[in-house]
Amino acid sequence: MTATVVTLVLFPTHLVAAALVGRATTLSSRWLVVGAALPDLVDKPLGMVGVVELYHSIGHSAILLIVALPLARHSRVGAAAAVGWGSHLLLDALHVVVNGRPGDALFVGWPVVVPSDPLGIPPGSFVLHYLWTPSFFLEVGVWLVLGAVLLEDRIVGR
Repeated sequence: MTATVVTLVLFPTHLVAAALVGRATTLSSRWLVVGAALPDLVDKPLGMVGVVELYHSIGHSAILLIVALPLARHSRVGAAAAVGWGSHLLLDALHVVVNGRPGDALFVGWPVVVPSDPLGIPPGSFVLHYLWTPSFFLEVGVWLVLGAVLLEDRIVGR
């Protein structure tokens, strides 16, 4: 249940961050967003039905670089999806490190390395825990950048 709340809080930020990367590069925003969505679309259902114990497992594993790098080298769509996926992993790892739990970032090594004691608190407690943390303010910053970009587009008429 905690993973559901975490997903609802952080998932949209992954999509926004990917779209902003698309604005700053020549990569397809659509495929960046698809790539950024994939880790949670794979792992959360697997965790909810009990296939894996952690909500950061298969889709959040850096071992998928074995698949992502060849796709990225041979197609612009593959490159955009791989960068979006990588941005999701980077933001999730940054989230736990900035909040003082660097050991939890070991999820990127799944299944070779597994965090010893991932944060496991009830959904309501998680929201209260997350508010006013350093990564909460980073997330607010991402949304402010999006707002500034949208405002600029409206003013410039894009």
